[in-house]
Amino acid sequence: MKQTTNSILMIRPVAFRMNEQTAVNNYYQKVLDGLLPTTVNAKAQQEFDAFVEKLKAVGVDVTVVDDTLETDTPDSIFPNNWISFHENGDVALYPMFAENRRFERREDILDILEEKGFVITNIMDYTSAEEDSFFLEGTGSLLLDRANGKAYCALSPRADEELFIEFCEDFDKAPIIFEAFQTVGKQRELIYHTNVMMCLGETFAVICADCIDDKKERKMVLDSLKVDKKEIILITEEQVNSFAGNMLEVRGAADKKYVVMSTSAHQSLTPKQISQLENHAEILSSSLDTIEACGGGSARCMMAEIFLPKK
Repeated sequence: MKQTTNSILMIRPVAFRMNEQTAVNNYYQKVLDGLLPTTVNAKAQQEFDAFVEKLKAVGVDVTVVDDTLETDTPDSIFPNNWISFHENGDVALYPMFAENRRFERREDILDILEEKGFVITNIMDYTSAEEDSFFLEGTGSLLLDRANGKAYCALSPRADEELFIEFCEDFDKAPIIFEAFQTVGKQRELIYHTNVMMCLGETFAVICADCIDDKKERKMVLDSLKVDKKEIILITEEQVNSFAGNMLEVRGAADKKYVVMSTSAHQSLTPKQISQLENHAEILSSSLDTIEACGGGSARCMMAEIFLPKK
């Protein structure tokens, strides 16, 4: 199985703003004082469009779908939390913590992908877990090592252990479970999504090992990556705050590999880390300052990878 894809789904925002429902456990969100909602959305759209242009320019196949004003979906720009697409034609739909994020799930998006020639054979729907307040927010909560048949998950209010294990059984993945923390004030709080502190590339892994407070868990995660011969690129918690963990490796024209991140993530990296990454893929970065501040998510969250077979 391939770890990376050339095809990406992205949702263009129409009413992007800070989502008060997600701010309760996403400590990366900030209020941008003095900016009107229309200004915030316009800035987010500019960042989104420039990002899409950069991806397309290197040959990434980006399917852009506009969000709709019919629902109040301020976080629709992060589709990887509600859906994932798999090589066997499976589509997984995930239970979401914030009630207003549940409206992001749209059947018409599946129709658009089928019109583009992607084959969907089966839908694995985990969303009924919302009724019992259990959540698993897609490839935000779980990181798939497709090639090695593993899935990594930092448990949090948005990543339930039993649901994660159920997913791993359904998709035949070995579960690697741990807890990751960040410092908020003087407290250690659970990080809301695994993909904020960790990125899995084909031949490398970017990880903030310092976020895994339990030494046994930290060793278990690092050993798992070493067994799979991934070069481990360690980042600091400060770099996590600049979204350096929120990267994604994709393929452009002629199967060339790119590691995609925001400008703030790129600027936070040391020369050594940059050179380590560049041994594996070319860095592609784009400014996402407004999206990061209001949304508390970055480049990786904006891209839902499409691994579906084509007709």
